[in-house]
Amino acid sequence: MADLQMALTLLLTAAVVVLYITEWISIELTSLGVLSVLLLLFQVFPVVGPDGAPLISPTDLLKGFANPALITVMALLVVGEALVRTGALDGLAQALSHPRLSPRDSLVVVLLVVALLSAFLNNTPIVLIFIPIIQALAKQANLANSRVMIPLSYAAVLGGMTTVIGSSTNLLVSSALIEQGLPGFDFFEFTPMALVLVIPGLIYVALVLPRILPDRVPTVDEPRIGGGKQFISQLVVPDDSPLNGERAVAGVFRSLPDITVRMVLRGERTIVPPFDDIVLHAGDLLVLAATRSALAEAAAGHPGLFHPPRPYGLDRARDRLRDMGTDEVRDDTEGATEHVLIEVMVNPASRLIGRTVAQTGFLQQYRSIITGIQRRARMIRAKMVDIRLEAGDIMLVLGREEDVDRLRQDRDFVVLSGTKGLLPRRRHAGTTQLIFLAAVGSAALGIVPITVAAVVAATAMVGTRAINLRQAGRAIDRKILLVVVAALGLGEALKATGGAAFVAHGLIGMMGDVGPTAVLSVFFLVVALFTNILTNNACAVLFIPIGIGLAEELGMEPHVFAITVVLAANCSFASPVGYQTNLLVMGPGQYQFGDFVRAGLPLLLLLWFVYTIVAPMFFGL
Repeated sequence: MADLQMALTLLLTAAVVVLYITEWISIELTSLGVLSVLLLLFQVFPVVGPDGAPLISPTDLLKGFANPALITVMALLVVGEALVRTGALDGLAQALSHPRLSPRDSLVVVLLVVALLSAFLNNTPIVLIFIPIIQALAKQANLANSRVMIPLSYAAVLGGMTTVIGSSTNLLVSSALIEQGLPGFDFFEFTPMALVLVIPGLIYVALVLPRILPDRVPTVDEPRIGGGKQFISQLVVPDDSPLNGERAVAGVFRSLPDITVRMVLRGERTIVPPFDDIVLHAGDLLVLAATRSALAEAAAGHPGLFHPPRPYGLDRARDRLRDMGTDEVRDDTEGATEHVLIEVMVNPASRLIGRTVAQTGFLQQYRSIITGIQRRARMIRAKMVDIRLEAGDIMLVLGREEDVDRLRQDRDFVVLSGTKGLLPRRRHAGTTQLIFLAAVGSAALGIVPITVAAVVAATAMVGTRAINLRQAGRAIDRKILLVVVAALGLGEALKATGGAAFVAHGLIGMMGDVGPTAVLSVFFLVVALFTNILTNNACAVLFIPIGIGLAEELGMEPHVFAITVVLAANCSFASPVGYQTNLLVMGPGQYQFGDFVRAGLPLLLLLWFVYTIVAPMFFGL
């Protein structure tokens, strides 16, 4: 009977690997199906010990939902989401493009900083933040995006393998050790060994990859968020704004970076460039030309700055904005409401064609504000409220998520896909930075366990209103949750039925008497190859029982194989599906599947070679 249960468990494991690779069935459904099959299997064919008691129960199979490492991962995802939404990392990102550094030097510095940040933060939001920065630096260095996007992803993956919180994979391996009755990892336990791999890896990524990757440029004009196309916009200088009393320096206003002021209207007087020593006053109306990203930065840095001017009905606008959940137009970041910026095109059959912005009643009808208008044929030279809309005009609209989403149902407009972006709550940036540093510092110094630090930090992010509960819930990755729980359940089944020991014994038998160094080397390579076709989390959790079995067969310390699993499972370089950040850069870099194989396989083999050389000295073999 025991052989039947082990065979069924191994067969199920093989089927899961195939389904995870092919995704014939969604990963979430596959994970739930695995748990269901395991529950049913051991209910019908229970595994019993010498005393007749069952060795595996439904509680054992489902306890992954309460796994401390998984909870830590979910909490850290919430912390990372809060850092992104408050723009807490934006200042660092902008500082990296220092004018004293050449664009190519800046690229190298950015990759090093990305690796450093990834040691303490979830990789995905870091890559999202740095994609536009890398694009800008590549343009300055006259490099195609295809030469720098894969290095960005790889730098994040390499940095993530250096600390126990650098990757969810690392935490899950640590937790799997605890589940097996062994001590988990200390915060920096495998950092020295990881750095031995990361340093040559980063040299390859920063200096070699940009030279060997294809020089591929987009074949079409991509509708990228924050692109270089100019919108016409306008604002009225508020009493309490930094703009009130600001003097133009060389024709530029310091509070409006990357924004061109086309004219200043002061009562009946019109002031046009050049603005030499012009001082702005409250009530001045500024007509602007700027990119979407520049207007978004201004809106985030000066909440309420783009409220409608008096000809557009300022008093009514204030009333409507109060209805949106804000007490003052310029204090809307303090409310729980999340505001977004979205691009909306005027439909050729729209009823609004020929009307001015003031005549559309946009604010009253849609509870949203038009902050900019773009006309593809030419740059408009007029006050925004006086512009008569034409078919194809693109409006930049600011409002609550639910209100701007209503525009999708209105036939007068076409909401451009992929243009919606949340405005960061910059007033909370300092708070989120302090919470994050306190959490990482307390965990690194051993003051509190990592799980405690992560959960308290996530709670503090919500408690300080840097992120709300709905956003925190969205930050939790359902796929990671279910894959990990299913993999942990399979690990329990492999251990209870003897499947893990059977596989480990078979591997040693195939290799013969080659010694522990060769076994470790082959084990690293096998895990590294599998992590490029499985998810890295599933790969790590599935191979931990096998690694512990190998350690027992060879009479070695289990942590040796656990560290090997961590390092190898993070070698997700040779396929775009190997790691989520690879998928993120695939579009901006115009990559094909083969690009990751050509760029990532040499890196994987490089790390394997370095590990094979260094591991015997590091582990004292």
